[in-house]
Amino acid sequence: MMNQMRFEDINDLNQNNKDSEDSFAAIPAEALQRINADAERAGGAWQEPETYRGSVGRTMFDTPASEDNTITVLLPRESMALVPAQALVRIDSTDQRQYLGVVIKGPFAEPDGIRGDAPIVVTTTVKGGIFMPQFHGRVQVELLGEVIDGILVPPRFRPLPNSPVFVLDSDQTAAVLKVQGDIPLGVAVGYEDLRVNVPSDRKSVLPRHLGILGTTGGGKSTTVSGLIHSFQKAGIAVVLIDTEGEYTMINEPTEDRNMRTALARRGLRPEGVKQTHLYHLVGRETTNPHHTPRTSFCLKFDQLSPYLVMELLELSEAQEARYLKAYDITKRVLQELEISPRRGEDIKPFIELDEMEEGYPRMTLDHIYDIIAACANIVDKTEEGIAFYARDFRNRRDDVLTAIKKAINADNNKKGEGSLPGNVTSWRALQGKLGRIRRLKIFDNPSAQSLNYEALTTPGSVSIIDLSDTDSPRINNLVIAEILRGIQQQQDQNYTQAEQNGRQPSRTMIIIEEAHEFLSAERIKQMPVLFQQVARIARRGRKRWLGLTFVTQLPQHLPDEVLGLIYNFILHKIADAGVINRLKRSISGIDEGLWTRLPSLAPGQAIVSMASMARPLLVAINPAPCKLRMVD
Repeated sequence: MMNQMRFEDINDLNQNNKDSEDSFAAIPAEALQRINADAERAGGAWQEPETYRGSVGRTMFDTPASEDNTITVLLPRESMALVPAQALVRIDSTDQRQYLGVVIKGPFAEPDGIRGDAPIVVTTTVKGGIFMPQFHGRVQVELLGEVIDGILVPPRFRPLPNSPVFVLDSDQTAAVLKVQGDIPLGVAVGYEDLRVNVPSDRKSVLPRHLGILGTTGGGKSTTVSGLIHSFQKAGIAVVLIDTEGEYTMINEPTEDRNMRTALARRGLRPEGVKQTHLYHLVGRETTNPHHTPRTSFCLKFDQLSPYLVMELLELSEAQEARYLKAYDITKRVLQELEISPRRGEDIKPFIELDEMEEGYPRMTLDHIYDIIAACANIVDKTEEGIAFYARDFRNRRDDVLTAIKKAINADNNKKGEGSLPGNVTSWRALQGKLGRIRRLKIFDNPSAQSLNYEALTTPGSVSIIDLSDTDSPRINNLVIAEILRGIQQQQDQNYTQAEQNGRQPSRTMIIIEEAHEFLSAERIKQMPVLFQQVARIARRGRKRWLGLTFVTQLPQHLPDEVLGLIYNFILHKIADAGVINRLKRSISGIDEGLWTRLPSLAPGQAIVSMASMARPLLVAINPAPCKLRMVD
């Protein structure tokens, strides 16, 4: 600045002017001495006021284009590198109010005194040169709130123009953004070392469910495996439904060279997930047959609601009517033969049974298949061809047939209906659909046990359900439906026991890979009972410390009803503008600057919006320390 130049500086300038042919006349030395003397008498060189010292910029006047809750800040050239995108700033307004804000746009470089697209700038650039005037920076700041007595409250006013702006350091930023916790996610983009973490012990965060969305290659698998690693260390029970068999080797440290290099840069080391247990359906293979421990399991048919079974088998209306009829006859036969309930058994659970939630106790798929086949023969008037395959039926043909006819007659006398719904073709079609499921031998198989849900919810355990060898979304959905129901019941028991014993309840997270195949918009319309069960589990889980994580590469297939269950999001690259616009309606708090970055995120980057955080952030997710089968 001119008033800071001393006499000696001006002499040098005069000498340079004398050496130039086109120079102006030199300034008389006496005039410069008088100017310096006047400056000394006025207090010396200009000094920045104390309240502005350490500031990186100042607020600007508002314009007709200004928007509520945002303010423009101008920066000197040397401060531009100090105010990156997502930086947190403090604004000390000249009216003695203090505000906190975050940079949502910029920093942009603007020339001093002229527009960036001025003709002289454009012309010289086009001609192969450039007119380079002095320039400054500009950022757009979104106000997070006003600080009153150390508490951040919604702002009632705006900072006044020419107010100093200060950048918060890493510790202050972490405190304001509330990124502390024991579950590490990664490092905030734009900061040197601002680590983003999530607390594992707050019921208001993870049990409010998580969505991990993004296209193939965006880094979802790395995020999922890293979370599993951290959940296990935090003592959270993890149940991972792995439809592709990608995570069956996470008990081993990563061998990928790029991943190891990235881990070293973050100060992390390769490490496998501890306490893993691999499960696969009986008669099906796993992508890691060498894993220890490894257990084959079967499903229990009586855990599934008959209405849910009808939906998952995609029965027609006529087939549904016949299935419900056969289901009711099967119950009567089991009662008549004292199979369920057994003689002397308490019948209260049978009376209070909610068949929208679960099936009839001890009813197997073989039981109802035999009854359906028998009904088809009765309608076809070929009773001599009736044979039974269920263990409880095969040696009691006459007793079972008598019980079936008795159940039919009892129902007729009560309701005045015909003997059985006619049309043997519909009965055979229904028999065929159940027969295809029955031949898989995944229900009530004597050579395998059903899942031990108490073991699955043990703190710190990681249970990997490998469904990669089913090749059938229908089978996968049957498995997922039973697992969700079984874990919810077990978690209810765990929570009740913990309250009775005065201790903290155990925490459980269920991770569903390829969630769009289980809960697509089309499937939800066709299967309202399935969605109602998931919604009930989601609502009850928030109170019972049971969290759901939905992972999908096709978020466009997730219906609004499912997105409405999720409060936490990790968004990897999504290029579809229609999907982004739909997510904007479902996810609040993400500013437009972050949304515009979503289509171009690099692998491993993600927009993180968690209930524990003050605002969403763009985060470079930590590399996975464990081994993934399908990593490139």
